[in-house]
Amino acid sequence: MNSDIAVIIGRWQILRKGHLTLLRTALSIAPNVVVVIGSSWRARDAHNPFTWQERQQQFETVLTPQERARVKFLPVRDYFDDERWNDAVRAGIAKSAEGRRITLVGFKKDHTSSYLDQFPGWSLLEVEAEIDISATDLRRIYFEATDMNSALTIIGNYVSAGVRGYLEAWAHLPAYRQCAAEHQAVQAYRAKYTAPFYLTADCVVTNGDHVLLIRRGGDIGRGLWALPGGFVEPQERFYAAALRELAEETGYRGLPSQMKTALKAQAIFDHPARSPRGRIITAAFHFELGNEHLPEVRGSDDAAQARWVPIAELPQLEERLFEDHACILDRFLGLFPNEGDEVMR
Repeated sequence: MNSDIAVIIGRWQILRKGHLTLLRTALSIAPNVVVVIGSSWRARDAHNPFTWQERQQQFETVLTPQERARVKFLPVRDYFDDERWNDAVRAGIAKSAEGRRITLVGFKKDHTSSYLDQFPGWSLLEVEAEIDISATDLRRIYFEATDMNSALTIIGNYVSAGVRGYLEAWAHLPAYRQCAAEHQAVQAYRAKYTAPFYLTADCVVTNGDHVLLIRRGGDIGRGLWALPGGFVEPQERFYAAALRELAEETGYRGLPSQMKTALKAQAIFDHPARSPRGRIITAAFHFELGNEHLPEVRGSDDAAQARWVPIAELPQLEERLFEDHACILDRFLGLFPNEGDEVMR
């Protein structure tokens, strides 16, 4: 063994045999292995069906007790900010690896592998994938199955027996039915909306120590908390769209002069993976109303509910926030803890 710690990084949304090549290589070159689990603490959706704990459990189905004692798991959330994400990974590993020799093990296959070049000071070991298939293809087979046994037989060609058994059992849970329904809704959405990208506008409306959220009522993200917002109309500007959607979804209509005074900040959120629906670019606007009392709101249009939520409660809602809305809230309100607060398990 020529390294103290080997690190593998991924989302692992269905743990595949190709991933196991990384794991076995990491175990062969170092006495200790860290598995970084990306996209942790996100709400379930068609692209991220499994929680980070469920992805850890998939790994545990392929590890012997002796191997499990050598492997630690580091969940890391999506920041959609490469530098911040990189700092979070480094800080999480540094808590138990300071001064040790670290080797990053990975595949260099396409643009999604660019993270392998973001860790100067670590050794890099590139591995050839022996057996692989895209996670998207496997999720389509899994969530579009009319015959689960046949689907699992096909999936079994690309995953270990332990993971196949895990997927078979998981398919009996309400979470499977929720993700399968959302997968179908996303497929229909993409078939209907085929432009290369779309534009939306979102509102972060605060009043003192509260922020205005809606609960989604549509087929995609049903029941999740979200920011008021929606698509920009052809002849509309982002700012106007944000205020229109705010009024339509919450009933709140501030005077134009009041809203201009209340506008504190704005930012563009354009990460390609921010939405499983496709390439959606949003402009978000932060308004601080500063009213003595919370204005009355009500859910309407696409919103099943509108509510003023204490900002202090947002960290507990992280796994119930739609798409990247946790990142948007973090940008304006500081939702996430300091980088490195992730703890290896």
